[in-house]
Amino acid sequence: MSERYADTAGRAVLETIRAYGVTAVFGIPGTHNLELYRPLADLGMRAVTTRHEQGAGYGADGWAQQTGLPGVVITTSGPGLQNAMSAVGTAFCESRPMIVLSPGVALGAEFADVGTLHETKDASAMAGAVAAWSRRATSAAEAVDAVHDAFALFRTGRPRPVHIEIPLDVLEAPAGVAAAARAARPAPAPERGDAAALDEAAALLERASSPVIVAGGGATRASRQLTALAERLGAPVLTTLNGKGTVDEHHPLSLGANLRLAAAREVAEAADVLVVVGSKLGEAELWAPRLEARGEVVRIDIAAAQLHKNLDASVGIVGDAAAVLDGLLELLPGSAREPRHLASAREAIAAETRAALPDTVALAETIASGLPDDAIVAGDSSQIVYMALANLLRQSRPHSLLYTPTYATLGYGLPAAIGARVAQASRPVVTVIGDGALMFCVNELATAIEQRLDLTVVCVDNGGYAEIKQNELDRGIAPVGVDLVQPDWAALADAFGATGTRVASTDAIPEAIAAAVAAGGVQLVHIPQRAA
Repeated sequence: MSERYADTAGRAVLETIRAYGVTAVFGIPGTHNLELYRPLADLGMRAVTTRHEQGAGYGADGWAQQTGLPGVVITTSGPGLQNAMSAVGTAFCESRPMIVLSPGVALGAEFADVGTLHETKDASAMAGAVAAWSRRATSAAEAVDAVHDAFALFRTGRPRPVHIEIPLDVLEAPAGVAAAARAARPAPAPERGDAAALDEAAALLERASSPVIVAGGGATRASRQLTALAERLGAPVLTTLNGKGTVDEHHPLSLGANLRLAAAREVAEAADVLVVVGSKLGEAELWAPRLEARGEVVRIDIAAAQLHKNLDASVGIVGDAAAVLDGLLELLPGSAREPRHLASAREAIAAETRAALPDTVALAETIASGLPDDAIVAGDSSQIVYMALANLLRQSRPHSLLYTPTYATLGYGLPAAIGARVAQASRPVVTVIGDGALMFCVNELATAIEQRLDLTVVCVDNGGYAEIKQNELDRGIAPVGVDLVQPDWAALADAFGATGTRVASTDAIPEAIAAAVAAGGVQLVHIPQRAA
């Protein structure tokens, strides 16, 4: 392409994204998307080339959780975009901000079905069926406007993934978009909620004798306010896994991210006033059909559609969690109430945690003892995580556990950890992942090596799909397709250029993990669960 076409629609789109503060993109360069890659170096944007577009999406998700900005994914047309759809589905279900950029067939060539490279029947419709929205831009100006609209959604609504398709002829043509149109638009003032609803909620809470707070992923930017409210009310706090760490889990009022346990749900259900902040209270987080609150319910959410979802609100307040809680705190008496005695609840939660899979819980406790206190831990849909570690870890900050409790995808942990490490270098990053899940994303070890990251992978090997094997046995099905051939994981890590270590005994696990984190570089610690 000649120099006079250097300012293409591709550059205009990336320049607009950069204006909002995004400094990294995840994806794979391809024949059709090169004009999206051309401006990256000039704009000071880091290109993270993953080994599969699914990994690009999960890497972008991990990056987004550390920065508060949307993860940006660049795919090529057709199969590249399709490969990213699992990550788009994850971001949708977990309410995470993501922008997916892809080229599309030229204007006028829609539905031609003539066999062009990567030809897709209707790429935008496909992505739109999974994302919050998908737009096919017919001009550079439309593409830039779509970027602005995406950021408006992320700032003022429930954050979810969006897809912008740019036809090839538009992508490679001169942009014709003024510099001012590419500048970030100012963020609107956060919505503080309806004054009458705030008054009603404050009156309920002032009279409450046993209030309880449940915080979801929509509360993670309101840590200070949520902690202050808990202290003002003397109210215990439970979180979903997406809300984990919103209140420091070492705080005496925190009961952790334990809503999957009946003992924890009973604390919430017994409240005379239950305050739910930024959560849809979905079945996948509760491991129960619904939360059966017996008292009044105050719900605070950025989206009006959430206020009565899965649990009717006595008082519903639409607004930004931090702004609404600030308003609520202004209406409540200034002195903190005596905190409730929570020892019996903690004991019941701990007992229930250990009852289901005591060996797995014991192993998770051993792994946790080797992790640095400030570690960001990327989990996967592996038993070691969702049956134990996610609940046992006590974390002080939100987004310290990267996980997908609703979409529950395999292969998330390693690329999400890569994205988190790309986003920041001040805290150690560790992924704890089962052997089945790791095989979905083991190729991303190459990405971590290439990006020169410090990253530790803890692979818990139970020989395949152990939970599904038990499910089969419980249904009277002879195990089929669940006992899997395993590689020599330590040797495989070495082959990628990482350092692999096989742990032979449980006693050696904490030291092996701590040593791997301290050594730096890409480390893999293999724990054969059967041997442990």
